[in-house]
Amino acid sequence: MAKTRKPDFFQKTSIRYTIFVYFTISALVMILLIGISVYGRLAGQLTEAIREENQTVINQVNLSVDSYLRTIMKLSDSLYYGVIKNADLSEKSINSEFTLLYDNNKDQISNIALLSKEGELLAAMPAARLKTGMDVTREEWFQNTLERTDNLHFSLPHVQYIFDNSENQYRWVISLSRAVEITQGTATDQGVLLIDITYGSLKQLLDNVAMGNGGYLYLVSAWGDLIYHPRMQLIDAGLTGENLEEAARYRDGNYQEIYLGEKRDLAVKSVGYTGWKIIGVMPERGFSLNRIKTKLFVVFVAAFFVFLLAMINAYISSRITAPIQELEKSVNALEAGELDTEVYTGGSYEIQHLGRSIGDMAKRIQELMQDIVAEHESKRKSEFDTLQSQINPHFLYNTLDIIVWMIENEQKNEAVRVVTALARFFRISLSKGKSIIPVRDELEHVRNYLMIQQMRFKNKFTYRIEEEPEILGLASLKLMLQPLVENAIYHGMEFMDGDGEILVKAGLKEGKLCFLVADNGLGMTGEQVEQILSGKPHASSRRGSGIGVKNVNERIRLYFGEEYGLSIDSEPDEGTRIRICLPAVSYQELTEGEKP
Repeated sequence: MAKTRKPDFFQKTSIRYTIFVYFTISALVMILLIGISVYGRLAGQLTEAIREENQTVINQVNLSVDSYLRTIMKLSDSLYYGVIKNADLSEKSINSEFTLLYDNNKDQISNIALLSKEGELLAAMPAARLKTGMDVTREEWFQNTLERTDNLHFSLPHVQYIFDNSENQYRWVISLSRAVEITQGTATDQGVLLIDITYGSLKQLLDNVAMGNGGYLYLVSAWGDLIYHPRMQLIDAGLTGENLEEAARYRDGNYQEIYLGEKRDLAVKSVGYTGWKIIGVMPERGFSLNRIKTKLFVVFVAAFFVFLLAMINAYISSRITAPIQELEKSVNALEAGELDTEVYTGGSYEIQHLGRSIGDMAKRIQELMQDIVAEHESKRKSEFDTLQSQINPHFLYNTLDIIVWMIENEQKNEAVRVVTALARFFRISLSKGKSIIPVRDELEHVRNYLMIQQMRFKNKFTYRIEEEPEILGLASLKLMLQPLVENAIYHGMEFMDGDGEILVKAGLKEGKLCFLVADNGLGMTGEQVEQILSGKPHASSRRGSGIGVKNVNERIRLYFGEEYGLSIDSEPDEGTRIRICLPAVSYQELTEGEKP
């Protein structure tokens, strides 16, 4: 493979210059990030301060508007409970009391009127009479007032149109109406108290509020109708507007919205009894810092740090350059395969430590190479020993004796079954020298072995093999189950009188491929289990290899890792259960790319 050619710039650049440039660039990046962070923090603090200030202004305006409206509501209570409720309209007029209260509040009030439920004007100040042809009973506000007698009703701003009074004919008002009980002689009936609030007094209260930096506030009803806006004339002309329906849905608090392509902050506060909402608007441009001063500050800080870091980087690069070049020569020698090369350990502490680490690494590489060779030889020897130990000559001889006996007794069908099973047993045992085979082959191998042993021992035991269909194509270690089944037969059932049972089960559990080999034999003590796992001969048996279980466990860990292997659970007279866990890997995927 051709060696990648580096650009000429890197080939001609010294390590001192490279370190100097890299350190300086890193410092500039950090300065830039710090500048952006400082700028963002200052901008955030300013934005939060402006939002808090706007919220404070909105709260103060809310208190003022609420106080203004409560003054009107108190006037309504005084008229009702102090005048109307105590007066018999059939005997005297209440215009004098109306006049007194009107004179005390005329800066805020345009009209005060008392109407019967039939629409008759009973008392009024300063209005004299209703307009000709005016039937207030058909007005929506009049009907709503009589229907909801417990509420005070505030209308939207409108031109006063009920009373025939030239002085107030074109005055803008907000009407407050409420249902009242009137007395005429011995009869009581419902009526309507109407107070026209001068719109100019409310407008003056809101006009004096300054939000700053292009901000403003407006007032909407609970249904999204505009009550006050500093740009009311532009809105009426269709030159600007507000998102009134969305604003009416907001609850008290701070919000952000994009309206007509402009991002802005909103502060919302509800006005007491009315359901009106005061909306404070602050465009995004109102939060901007003085960018010129900020840029000058950032440039000054950056220039100062660049100068300082350039001096420091020049010194550091000169101290690092020479030792690194020497260390590079040693590394090049190691790369060429000269592992006995003496690694340079001069220069600063870090370079010395790095040189010693590289030297230790070279020695470790030599040791690992030797260990790999030894481990490879051990693996080959273990595989060879395992294969040889599984092909037990006594098993072959005994099986052939069974076949001869069956033929002599004319049990040809049984002889054919045994010969077929023996052929399949040895075919899978060899498997073209492969150590990894599919689960279906491993189960077939142990099934043939169990069938032969069952005939040999004249049905002294029964066996059952259970497998989940989805695991048959997974990878398994060859000759893994047969030694365990052999132990179950020779060690577990050697002294039993019959009724032996062997269960071989394979399936998935928690994402792993698991096998179970269980028998109802004599079982083992904890000491005997340790002997089997350590490979010591089992004292109670005169047959079998005695080292199959240990080999199986070592081969599993050798091929799949230390976290896999087998475990034995056994108690005397309770039988034995051996569990094996392997990774759930497809055989085709594991062997893909291998030569046949």
